[in-house]
Amino acid sequence: MERIAMSSKELSRYRVLGGVLEGQLALQDAAVALGVSPRHARRLARRLREQGPQGLVHGNRGRSPVNRTPDELRQQILALAEDRYAGFNDTHLSEILAEREQISIGRETLRGILRAAGQQPKRKRRPKRHHRRRERSATKGLMVLWDGSPHRWLGDDDPPITLMAAVDDADGELLAAFFTPQETSEAYLRLLRAVVLRRGIPVSIYQDRHSALRRNDDSWSLEEQLAGRQRPTQVGQALEDLDIHPIFALSPQAKGRVERLFGVLQDRLSAEMRLDGIHTLKAANRYLKQRWIQRYNRRFRKTPRCAESTFRSRKGADLHKLLAFRYQATVLNDNAVRLGGLTIDIPPGPRGRSYAKAKVDVRQHLDGSWTVYYHDQTIARAPASPLAEPLRYLKRTSGDRRTKAARQELFVYLPNSQPPGTLSLGT
Repeated sequence: MERIAMSSKELSRYRVLGGVLEGQLALQDAAVALGVSPRHARRLARRLREQGPQGLVHGNRGRSPVNRTPDELRQQILALAEDRYAGFNDTHLSEILAEREQISIGRETLRGILRAAGQQPKRKRRPKRHHRRRERSATKGLMVLWDGSPHRWLGDDDPPITLMAAVDDADGELLAAFFTPQETSEAYLRLLRAVVLRRGIPVSIYQDRHSALRRNDDSWSLEEQLAGRQRPTQVGQALEDLDIHPIFALSPQAKGRVERLFGVLQDRLSAEMRLDGIHTLKAANRYLKQRWIQRYNRRFRKTPRCAESTFRSRKGADLHKLLAFRYQATVLNDNAVRLGGLTIDIPPGPRGRSYAKAKVDVRQHLDGSWTVYYHDQTIARAPASPLAEPLRYLKRTSGDRRTKAARQELFVYLPNSQPPGTLSLGT
């Protein structure tokens, strides 16, 4: 006897319509019981009478769907996912297959193929904790978020490096990004310069409490106590001079948009750099600048609520002067300034005047060169030397060691104290 596989729904139809054909049940009552119209119930009864139970089985039973992905293509996708594109998430893999292999396949279809073959998702999704959503800024330039993300960007066998990135809160545009060995004041000054050159001066910057951005110590100099506030960091001073309001986040979730940016970049950027054979910091920075930033913005940038921009023009802002490391110094009797092992000679001023005992502002610019300012006027320059983050300490100016107020804040230039590799930015 031939066996016919039927679903529970088809079996119910067989039993009810069998009662109709045997005269035990009215067709109208059968239609109500099956939840179909009387016309369709009549059609089903006719099929059962003419074809038997087979007439109630769906016609596509046992057939391959016309839209089923061919087995050859399935095997090709699985081979690529296991070899060349190993480590890509499902959405990223569907996009990269269309871009590089001319294989157009939906994310859900691709996901079904991978899971059926036993390939697990790249990242396990944990239940998200509840956080209150922060509304995006209305206009571009109203708020910029920036941060640094240490990670093994070049591969698991390479040492961690840091990706510095800045994103506009209004539309999620990646304004600037580059790789550097460490998250330092120099890196933030370079990032600020890149943002200002690209879009202009933002109204505010949302940031964490990294020591390069915020003073986290309880040491107050005499001048700070008299002023009622601590002097900002080197980066903080540059923000003040550009009239950019700093906003400090209290938790990683508070700056969630830049954190999500790094999540996307760690997921996608690392995979694509590995795919394209990027294994040096210099090549990675070139890859970011020439390809990745533009591609990211095409894929993820939103439309801001207002078309106007609140970025201010950088016209009149001397970025070379403002984005620099600052030292307060006193000119010695031999008309020279000494910072650590560095000596800068001060040439004679107007009418041969001497600057001995004058308090001057000494700045090391991002290209390593030096300028000495007196009353905001340039009085000396010096060639480039290795960039080094100024070391801050408080010098006691009173003989009474119990008097904490009698301290003077000083910054020292010690290039040998710079963490190894910092000067290889972009190399």
